[in-house]
Amino acid sequence: MTSLTSTLLGLIMAVPTAPLTLLPSTGDVLPVAHEIRIEDWEIEKRDKIVVDTESNTGYIFHEDGQYLSFEVVTGQKRFVSYIGRYYNAATPNWNWVIKSLHIKGDRLTFGPSGRFLRLYKDGEEHTAYGFHEYGQEEEIFTGMDTRFRSMGCIIVRVPMMDLIVNTWEQNDGYLPVNTVYGIVDLTEEMVAFEHTEEVEQNL
Repeated sequence: MTSLTSTLLGLIMAVPTAPLTLLPSTGDVLPVAHEIRIEDWEIEKRDKIVVDTESNTGYIFHEDGQYLSFEVVTGQKRFVSYIGRYYNAATPNWNWVIKSLHIKGDRLTFGPSGRFLRLYKDGEEHTAYGFHEYGQEEEIFTGMDTRFRSMGCIIVRVPMMDLIVNTWEQNDGYLPVNTVYGIVDLTEEMVAFEHTEEVEQNL
C-alpha cells in the first residue's frame, strides 16, 4: 500500500459513516433514544414532540433522548369537504409549534373536554391543525383497521392530551412539534429536530 493510499484510507476511516449534529445544550454528548414507562415520566423544559404520520405513533421526548411513545390518529388519505374547505385531509409533514389552547363546544369532534391545542406552521403561521381528543375514543382508535381517520388534526387519547397540555403549560405556552412520514432511526430524528430548532432560534 502506497503512503498516499494509506493516508486516504486513514482519512476515510476517521469520518463517521452517519455524522449527527450534537445538541448545543449538552456539548459533546449525543442523546440516544431510550423509551421509559409513563409511570416514570416527568415533564421537563424543552420537551418536544415528533409524530410519525406513517405508523401513527407519537413520541414526546427530553433533550437527553428519553421518550414516551403514544398512539395517534391522523388525517384521512383523501380529499374531503369540511368546514367550508375542500382539501387533502392527510396530516401535513412539517415543523410546528403549539402556541395556544382553545376550548371547543363540539364534544364529539374535540372530546369530553373540548380542548384544542393549535399548531402554528414554522411557529408563526396560524393553522386549522392541532391536537385534540375525540368523543368516541375507542371507536376512532380501534373501530376500523386504520388510524387515518381525522380531518387532518392529530387525535390523542384523553390521558395523553392531559400530559401534552401540562407539558405545553410548563414550557410557557411553547411546545415544538414535528410531523414526519416514516421514522427509520428515532435518535437521528430527535437530533435533526433539535438542530432545526437551534437554527431557527438563531435566525
